[in-house]
Amino acid sequence: MNQPTLALTAAGLAIAMAMQVAHAADYTPPKTAWGEPDIRGSWPINHLISVPLVRPTQYGDHAQMSDDEYAKAQAATKARDSRFQDGAIPAADAAGQQLRQTSLIVDPPNGQFPALTDYGKKLQEAMHGSYRTDQTVFDKVEDFSSWDRCITRGMPVSMEPRNYNNGIRIFQAPGYVIISLEMAHEARVIPTTPTAPLAPAIKQWMGESRGHWEGNTLVVETTNFGHGLITGMTSSGVPGSPPAKLYPSTDNMKIVERFTRTGAKSMDFEMTVIDPEVLATKSFKVAYPMLLDNSYEMYEYACHEGNTAVRNYIETSRYERAHPGEKKPDTK
Repeated sequence: MNQPTLALTAAGLAIAMAMQVAHAADYTPPKTAWGEPDIRGSWPINHLISVPLVRPTQYGDHAQMSDDEYAKAQAATKARDSRFQDGAIPAADAAGQQLRQTSLIVDPPNGQFPALTDYGKKLQEAMHGSYRTDQTVFDKVEDFSSWDRCITRGMPVSMEPRNYNNGIRIFQAPGYVIISLEMAHEARVIPTTPTAPLAPAIKQWMGESRGHWEGNTLVVETTNFGHGLITGMTSSGVPGSPPAKLYPSTDNMKIVERFTRTGAKSMDFEMTVIDPEVLATKSFKVAYPMLLDNSYEMYEYACHEGNTAVRNYIETSRYERAHPGEKKPDTK
């Protein structure tokens, strides 16, 4: 957990709002010693805490806020940061700023999470986890998601914000890019030279990524996913996600990401999630600006499978079912 620097609050906001193709085309990024565009450094996404995944309906198809809407959103974000940061122990990271962007989802144009196919709805009903608000019975490990169990957030969620631990650090070496994620202690090792794909039968929590350069843009294609009912495409752990339900993916999901440096301290990120078996629109796209902040410090994320949260859920659920109607203690 780390608070964004004040320098990013004003200057970073101006950079973030400059996500324009023309700007990217005019910028020549530095190169590594081996000649690839240099995207190394810490790119935390705390500034996205106040940008919901799904667009609030009052914005319609507007991807950017008006001046009046932006002023109100700035005040709300400032109040939110104060509420979570003012205690002796901060309850969540500060967003530090408010973007004009109305949602992380930019396609469909209305910023909404796509409707599920009939097959997707069937899979959705089979999903379990603490972020499923209509689930009240927790009796075994299988009643929890991989995120509950501190195994992984999975993809695409791992490239989206949380209320804390939003660190993303990028390393490069000849033929490789490594994306280190603070939440939850993931390291995505991405070959950037021609590498044979894994056999389809080999499935991984985060999928298997292969990268290549298109000019100054790193393009990453990820396949070979597994465990789509345990990870899912999103949950309420991502600010502004669809409420109540978890959203499944299939092992055939494909994700295409594009990283493009647009300035000395800015980079455009796009992520297209393709899974026509469960998405009625076949795909959706997330996009946002990344801001370089090498002062951001990442610490050990010590959550691990077997932690007390899962046991506590099971014990509480069993007690409540064994004592129906018992008044819960007042915790105020």
